[in-house]
Amino acid sequence: MKRRIFLFILSIVMLMSISACGTKKTNDGTDNTAPAATGNAAPAGTIDTSAISLMHDGMLTIGVEIGYPPFEDFAEDGTTPIGYDIDFANALGEKLGLEVNFINTAWDGIFQGINVNYDCVISAVTITEERKETMIFSDPYINNFQAVVVTTDFAGEINGFLDLDGLSLAVQKETTSDILMSDYIDTGSINCTISANEKIITCFTQLENGEVDAVVVDSTVADGYLAGKEDKFVKIFQDDSEPEQFGVAIGKENTALQAALNQAIAQLTAEGYFEESIEFWFGAVE
Repeated sequence: MKRRIFLFILSIVMLMSISACGTKKTNDGTDNTAPAATGNAAPAGTIDTSAISLMHDGMLTIGVEIGYPPFEDFAEDGTTPIGYDIDFANALGEKLGLEVNFINTAWDGIFQGINVNYDCVISAVTITEERKETMIFSDPYINNFQAVVVTTDFAGEINGFLDLDGLSLAVQKETTSDILMSDYIDTGSINCTISANEKIITCFTQLENGEVDAVVVDSTVADGYLAGKEDKFVKIFQDDSEPEQFGVAIGKENTALQAALNQAIAQLTAEGYFEESIEFWFGAVE
């Protein structure tokens, strides 16, 4: 059963030099276009960006790790980025009156590229106290939880992370899921074999092939990935007691960009886009 995902913004498709087309393949094989904004959207470029320091004038350059659906993925052409974060980035660009340019990079080391290869990172980044030591964040734009996914023929019962003791797990390397499981293992709370992969898709492939017992992953990713695959996978546990929030990761000194992004997020929130975004990227909510 889907659990409500509390979103603060709606995905919106904008045209740009290498932006996403804002489509995804539905279960019946047809392509749908991401829903347009409802209500009275603010005119493009209404937010003052004169104080913002950018790598390229008139352009917001964004680091993403494409391969984390439904937040970032490639369309069927293999080159066009699509996803919730892609649409979100395009919506921010319109509010700021800036062209948007995506730089695809590996998750491991993605933050080191801020102010070197791109202005910020929009890639399902969890806001954590540890990360705040080296970067700043925009206001949150989506809530998330840690979840456990198993195959439908899994015979055990998982009511918490301690129940993972003795199982083999797959996680994406350097994510909060990886950090969480490592903490449980390092403290001796559980004894598990961990397969840390570069891509989350590899984790689900391992699960389907019987190479691991479970995948620990962001609940938002689990909800999006499992839609239409209920015959293969099930989200058996979600830790509602420890909510996480995703934000735009920004260089420590770039407070002007942080302020501008927060204004854009506030405008998107006020325009009430989230219902259509939930339906489009994460499926129907019960």
